[in-house]
Amino acid sequence: MMVLGVLVASWCARGLAFAPAAPAASARGAPLAAQVRKVGIVGGGTVGGGIVEILERRREQLVAATGGVGLEVKAVVVRDAAKARDWTAPPGCVVTEDLEAVLGGDRRGSYGPVDFVRSGGDRFAHTGDDDVDLVVEVMGGTTLAKDVVFRALRAGKDVVTANKALIADCLPEIEAVVAEANAAQGAGAPRVQFGYEAAVCGGIPIIHTMNTDFVGDEVTRLRGIMNGCTNFMLTKMEAEGLSYADCLAEATALGYAEEDPTLDVGGFDARSKLAILVRLAFGVDVDETLISCTGIAGLETIDFEYARGQLDGTIKLLGVAELDGAGGLTAYVTPALVPRGATLASISDATNAVEVASRNLEASLFVGRGAGRFPTANSCVSDVVACARGALPEPFAKKVGGVAFRSDFESFFYIRIRYRNAIGIVKALGEICARHDVSIDSLLQKPHSDYFVVVTEAGPRSRVEKVAADVEAEAWCVGDVFFMPVATQE
Repeated sequence: MMVLGVLVASWCARGLAFAPAAPAASARGAPLAAQVRKVGIVGGGTVGGGIVEILERRREQLVAATGGVGLEVKAVVVRDAAKARDWTAPPGCVVTEDLEAVLGGDRRGSYGPVDFVRSGGDRFAHTGDDDVDLVVEVMGGTTLAKDVVFRALRAGKDVVTANKALIADCLPEIEAVVAEANAAQGAGAPRVQFGYEAAVCGGIPIIHTMNTDFVGDEVTRLRGIMNGCTNFMLTKMEAEGLSYADCLAEATALGYAEEDPTLDVGGFDARSKLAILVRLAFGVDVDETLISCTGIAGLETIDFEYARGQLDGTIKLLGVAELDGAGGLTAYVTPALVPRGATLASISDATNAVEVASRNLEASLFVGRGAGRFPTANSCVSDVVACARGALPEPFAKKVGGVAFRSDFESFFYIRIRYRNAIGIVKALGEICARHDVSIDSLLQKPHSDYFVVVTEAGPRSRVEKVAADVEAEAWCVGDVFFMPVATQE
């Protein structure tokens, strides 16, 4: 059974599609808010501006969706308040460089000193209400952002973030601070909430879905295309035969890649997302640096020629986590040869997709835009609305013991080798594979080419890595050997 999307149901569960009856309207026709949540946003760039725009554009609808709770943006903290921006601050909102605008006003009255973006002066200093009670962090990074998130939580404020790196790096710490903040709340006080839907796959509500819709299920595997930049590049490399460098330049020009694209093309962005999903799907905290991670820089156009012409597949950067049936869990990020008939083979451009295999639902697929101003901002606003309704679920799945994490994994493998003419190449290759207990399934070569491809039978990645190292040491091998797993159809 394939459950496609579940997106509408997931959003409805959060009160965004089927809202409670709207409160009475004012003379101007807008619903009257019985309560008001005062929102402070840290980060006024692409995503921060999108959040401001959605909250203003959908103001009336959001009051209805929250059951009568208004959402007022009181402050947006930026690094340079004098900089021109492509969004307009709503009435009553200050654009400031002073973090006190969002971190001041401890709801419990025991808040300590704050480090500001800029301190010690009065340039664009905040002088209005210090009563923001819901902080949205979209500044990125793991240093100042961590301080902002932790201080806000300890001050009893709800927090929404899109910061995947912070969560992947500090998940156990965040979990402890959320628990600490709630323990400090007085009897009958509202629960301190933490939302991070936008941190994984932008506009896909995968966090909420894993936290709620799979609680009665048993996930056995998840795999997905978790980075829009690299999927855009791989789509271009296949469809237009462009080089890696040309595709990266185009992705950068379109805003899919940062000036330093290492996090995207190196697979590290996808790895952070995968580490978060591992906790939600399997209840296991994994240090993301232990997750095997290979980026796309080693791919060449000839790999797509082999994939398309001789192996009936395509190439995608996949994040994969699965139980091995023996009490172990493996997780990895890597380019993979995906059979043409597999669902993920059809996911193109900057789109993200996550497949979840589970006991009850068997196979579920979640597809959507993985990045960009409004997909990411939409997920942040979804969390803000859920906070206003007091409806955010507990942020992290219960931890499960007895699961051993293994960095190695088994698969069929594609190995691409460039060579110079010599006698005995096939014999030497066979001896190297035999030495490392790697069985060859097939050997492929395009006419008039100085490349050939080996497809192995199923075996551990660690053995294939040793084969590649030994082949590179041969005099007939030219350059680096490239290898990647061959994904299964299902």
